[in-house]
Amino acid sequence: MTRMDAAAALARWHAVVESRDPAGLPGFIAEDAVFRSPAVHTPQVGRDTVVGYLTAAFTVLGPALAYEREWLGEDSAVLQFRTEVGGLDVSGVDMITWDADGQIVDFTVMVRPKKALDVVIEQMGAELLRMLEAAGS
Repeated sequence: MTRMDAAAALARWHAVVESRDPAGLPGFIAEDAVFRSPAVHTPQVGRDTVVGYLTAAFTVLGPALAYEREWLGEDSAVLQFRTEVGGLDVSGVDMITWDADGQIVDFTVMVRPKKALDVVIEQMGAELLRMLEAAGS
């Protein structure tokens, strides 16, 4: 992947985030992708799992999510974001790596401060549970 390809993949990511429509995620996530959450010790593996976490994040982080800065590498990007969850300001970083086909293969999230992380964990857990229950009915 070249820097230009990474820029195209990043533009695609921004389009999905701006649309707030998770329907665009499955075609953009590699089958064996890994999601690294600040709330879960072990990496979460597989397209369906990564799509689930990112879909829940769209709901929890909501319309206030805004990327403020970004750094682009040959096959990756670091995106600094800010949002509000549960009345708290949340700052964080998304680190995304793409494969040669422009598919996300690794997505790592870091969130601060701890008080905000605690609220994000609580709301993400509730949203993931709601999604699981909706899928089971």
